Amino acid sequence: MAPPKVHEINYLIFYVRFVHVNFFVAGDVSKKNDPKAQALKAAKAVKSGTAIKKKAKKIRTTVTFHRPKTLSKDRNPKYPRISATPRNKLDHYQILKFPLTTESAMKKIEDNNTLVFIVDLRADKKKIKDAVKKMYDIQAKKVNTLIRPDGTKKAYVRLTPDYDALDVANKIGII
Repeated sequence: MAPPKVHEINYLIFYVRFVHVNFFVAGDVSKKNDPKAQALKAAKAVKSGTAIKKKAKKIRTTVTFHRPKTLSKDRNPKYPRISATPRNKLDHYQILKFPLTTESAMKKIEDNNTLVFIVDLRADKKKIKDAVKKMYDIQAKKVNTLIRPDGTKKAYVRLTPDYDALDVANKIGII
């Protein structure tokens, strides 16, 4: 027997497709009219889980991977890890280390109404001003600071005109 020709094969495929389409269309028409059959079909779909849609796949918009943010709870320690409360390490006594008694410092006291102190490196001008006020009960007009080559900080404390630097220096014990 000779093999079938191409146009015969195409005709057979068309015929099979046509018959199958008609068969399925005819079967669906009868079920659509019957509400009980429709309800049973829906119930079956719900039970099998086909009605539940699958979660949509998230689309990545960047090439950089960022680790997802996870839940971070507030700390609730059973006991404090540090036994003592932190104290202020830079108090007034720590800020002013000692007054400078060099000749140039004495000249500043006499001529410019200015006291010269060696102070803590971490102290700023406002802290130095407050420390001088608290320690010696004097009002500073302004404070100039510089860091010396040996790594210590020097502060020039200019006093207000109503205070005399010479009297204050005597009271402190510089002179």
